[in-house]
Amino acid sequence: MNQHENCVIVGAGPMGLMCAMELLKQGKSVDIYETDDRIGGMSASFDFDGLDIERYYHFICKTDYPLFELLKELDLTSKLRWTDTKMGFFFNGQLYKWGTPLALLNFDGLGIISKMRYAMHVMYTKSIKDWRSLDKINATAWLRKWVGVKAYDVLWRSLFDLKFFEFADELSASWIGTRIKRVGLSRKNLMQEQMGYLEGGSKVLLDAMEQYILAKGGRIHLRSKIDRVVVEGGRVVGIAVGDEQISCSRVISTAPIQYVPRLVPDLPPDFATRIERIKNIPVACVILKLRYPLSENFWMNINDPTIEIPGVIEYSNLNKMSQSVLYAPFYMPKTHPKWSRSNEELIEEVIGYLGKINPKFSPDWVLSRYCHRYDYAQTICPPGFFDMLPPMQTPVHGLFMADTSYYYPEDRSINESIHVAKSLVAQVTHEIQE
Repeated sequence: MNQHENCVIVGAGPMGLMCAMELLKQGKSVDIYETDDRIGGMSASFDFDGLDIERYYHFICKTDYPLFELLKELDLTSKLRWTDTKMGFFFNGQLYKWGTPLALLNFDGLGIISKMRYAMHVMYTKSIKDWRSLDKINATAWLRKWVGVKAYDVLWRSLFDLKFFEFADELSASWIGTRIKRVGLSRKNLMQEQMGYLEGGSKVLLDAMEQYILAKGGRIHLRSKIDRVVVEGGRVVGIAVGDEQISCSRVISTAPIQYVPRLVPDLPPDFATRIERIKNIPVACVILKLRYPLSENFWMNINDPTIEIPGVIEYSNLNKMSQSVLYAPFYMPKTHPKWSRSNEELIEEVIGYLGKINPKFSPDWVLSRYCHRYDYAQTICPPGFFDMLPPMQTPVHGLFMADTSYYYPEDRSINESIHVAKSLVAQVTHEIQE
């Protein structure tokens, strides 16, 4: 085995950085290419009018073991903080407490039988260990079977419809089940949810990963777009960056896999077709800095005919800070008319909703506003998605790929980035050793 394999990684998000760390431990030469002006991908921070905060919200759950292992390795465990968080449910003009047995009992939008069925479903889902059994089952049909049509319409329909639109009835039960389980197990006790964050934000972890990579001799190239992966005789021989061709033996793409066929014109057509079958929903995420808290909740789901977002995340109720910071995501296909609206129009729409949620809210509460967009935010995971996913090791020798699709059935998180990165590097190592 050549200990000095020259590996190129596409993308400097947590997955790309973790791949680099693992390859450097093996003595490989590593270059990371990132089109953005900073590392981090969807976990990157930005200057929000003097507040350094992430473009898209992140939280840590009690079962994020790969993340805990990395924090220990980088001597960052002391930065991990846990908060007793609250959840709300805004239903038909009224804000309810949510997320505890008592809140469920006090909710007047469902009868006692529906509540019992809902509680039994959560308990059952938290006990599932093998998600393969649910992979080929339709999510909405599975939920209706367990909780009933009435409870599905009250608790779930708007969340599916306002995140997936025409794809709402094309999702796997495994996909939604793991989300219920991950949040359901992140509790201090039956009555208290507990979520985590890093003091200083995800930037603390990203910076430590970057320092590790640079100290081990890895190189990170920002504002650097790879134009093409050069393939000869069915194997990777280099990359083209502008007018320069750079030799390498392995390319590991951690960017959205939809970019791979464009990046590698020599990819076999049938494999490119498999990639193109994987669909994604973009997001336009509005971020507001408010003078006062909107609510006491970290997470608030919404089912109200006058509000066209599935929920709001009041991040400052997880990570306490001087001002209230609220995220409101618009998930929608690019074919949706609203996608063509300006960022300012989407921001104003969100501000218009906040007075419905809290009648005390006034537009002068808004101190700062911003909206970030990302084209490949949420993978559509239909029944049978395990078999749909193309393998990480492509037919081109030396070319590997993974993105958030490969978290399936788990939720998008830095934890899953770390987990998938290790699986990806294991395949690279296996090919090198053959």
